[in-house]
Amino acid sequence: MPKKAKPAGTGKEERPVPRKQAKVEAAGVPSTLNFDSPGSLFESLISPIKTETFFKEFWEQKPLLIQRDDPALATYYRSLFRLTDLKSLCSRGVYYGRDVNVCRCVSGKKKVLNKDGKAHFLQLRKDFDQKRATIQFHQPQRFKDELWRIQEKLECYFGSLVGSNVYITPAGSQGLPPHYDDVEVFILQLEGEKHWRLYHPTVPLAREYSLETEDRIGKPTHEFTLKPGDLLYFPRGTIHQADTPPGLAHSTHVTISTYQNSSWGDFLLDTISGLVFDTAKEDMELRAGLPRQLLLQVETTTVTTRLSGFLRMLADQLEGTKELLSSDMKKDFVMNRLPPYYVGDGPELSTPGGMLPQLDSTVRFQFKEHIILTVGLAQDRSDETQEKMVYVYHSLRNRRETHMMGNEETEAHGLRFPLSHMDALKQIWNSSAISVKDLKLPTDEEKESLMMVIWLYVLSQRHGRQKSKLLSVPESDKTILLTSLFNPVW
Repeated sequence: MPKKAKPAGTGKEERPVPRKQAKVEAAGVPSTLNFDSPGSLFESLISPIKTETFFKEFWEQKPLLIQRDDPALATYYRSLFRLTDLKSLCSRGVYYGRDVNVCRCVSGKKKVLNKDGKAHFLQLRKDFDQKRATIQFHQPQRFKDELWRIQEKLECYFGSLVGSNVYITPAGSQGLPPHYDDVEVFILQLEGEKHWRLYHPTVPLAREYSLETEDRIGKPTHEFTLKPGDLLYFPRGTIHQADTPPGLAHSTHVTISTYQNSSWGDFLLDTISGLVFDTAKEDMELRAGLPRQLLLQVETTTVTTRLSGFLRMLADQLEGTKELLSSDMKKDFVMNRLPPYYVGDGPELSTPGGMLPQLDSTVRFQFKEHIILTVGLAQDRSDETQEKMVYVYHSLRNRRETHMMGNEETEAHGLRFPLSHMDALKQIWNSSAISVKDLKLPTDEEKESLMMVIWLYVLSQRHGRQKSKLLSVPESDKTILLTSLFNPVW
């Protein structure tokens, strides 16, 4: 299943994904999904199930099988990725381990058949035909525009990274042994048929991937065959295995997954350090030193009692906390997610326009789903004072080519403000449009100054690697980048 982590290496030096990708889309296939909004996309994806029903009865609870007899949908699904697409992709430069794995399930174990270095279509096809091996293609949304379009909308909908893998398995073969994953899984059957068996979780809502042996998993709770246009969902921790029935054509399906490391436990780990930091500034008891030789002791009864008291105190402090210090989760999400989907060179993202915003101008966020506000400590203070700042991160300049590729370097794009600007930023974020004069800043001069700096910053971005926009002036229907009145993050 897709992970935002470094794929298994081959021992060879891996080359970066080319910056410019040629399109390898199947032309002329109309979409059957509704891309008007993130919500409408998801509802059309799981149709005819209603979104409310899905989250009430299935999400994180039990599998959902949607079998459809819809030729138009089956044609659209087939256009997302085909076995024949591998030839074009290989000509662009893909590598074993990073982009593609070749494997087969043998006697209940996964056997990896990767070669070294660059993958060639003829070799892949030879292993596929002669060794009955499954071809697993990592993160195809880096190359396939329609998957980019789908997954970008789903990242907006879930507020979590959304990855994908394509699995192409010949007839009468199985690629992977029984296992469970740490992600919520949506299977779209693209070509041929796939026989699935699902089993009761041994670890519900698992936090890690694990193989399971046949003697531990018992009998399947669900068994069925997917055909093109069908969709399957199952929660993380669901044990599963799948094979292509013998005597039929090969099977191709795409696994779209999300919610890795997105639990309440993960969020608590992300915020607890900031809460302790804030509380310790006001409470001398938390600043008091540990008892002598505490770290050398074996017994922990006294320690756990004291920690329990501190946790209760932190819980009381949390009730009155207005802004939580976030450590990594928000920033990690916005740094690694897909940029907005666009056609061609994306001119709609590229050019600021309209008149310089004045006090009576009305402004709004554009691509609000690609912006996060978070409170953090100043990252470049040379003295011992650590000041809270508001960080505004965006994903408009993210690189699609590195999406979910954990071994590729990513950078944060965004700006920072003093904490006193949080209310004004929230106003803009929460409004469909707002007048500059209504921003919660002390003086009109500060409001106009903020807009002027934003405008000037946008003009400077026209010479950047990729242009972007976050804030717009509806009167002229032009959009300008929301930036900091002070120092940029990068």
